[in-house]
Amino acid sequence: MNIDSQILAIEQKIMALIDPDPENFLVDVKIRPGNNVKVFVDADRGISIDKLAQYNRSLYRQIEESGLFPNNDFSLEISSPGLDEPLRLSRQYLKNIGRYVEVLLKNGIKKEGKLISATDKEIVIEEERGNKKKKEVILHSLSYDDIKTTKIQIKW
Repeated sequence: MNIDSQILAIEQKIMALIDPDPENFLVDVKIRPGNNVKVFVDADRGISIDKLAQYNRSLYRQIEESGLFPNNDFSLEISSPGLDEPLRLSRQYLKNIGRYVEVLLKNGIKKEGKLISATDKEIVIEEERGNKKKKEVILHSLSYDDIKTTKIQIKW
């Protein structure tokens, strides 16, 4: 079985697990060398560690029983995406409205600012330029098709 079919099988299993709670959603499944399976699950208002642990126990058992990996040689980690993981879904953008983001566009240009809004087609970020006396606010509407990555930025 190749990695793509393993990822698809794991996606189907985790989707069935999270389906009863419509606030939870699958962000990504990755299989790293050594059959290290990483599953990222999020929720519209955050997800609890207890819920992630519950998903981990259930999914681990299902993967073992399915024989997806020869000799059950795999490890499994289920977590919410951290700050080092880029935003992937419009639901993640909606959840993070009001936070500062760094957007890398496919053409190589970077935009930084506060995430103001998100639809299923684009996001709007507010960039502030200048100092207190001459502050300029610029709104950027960015299509998902033009975005390479978006990461949350911590502002102190």
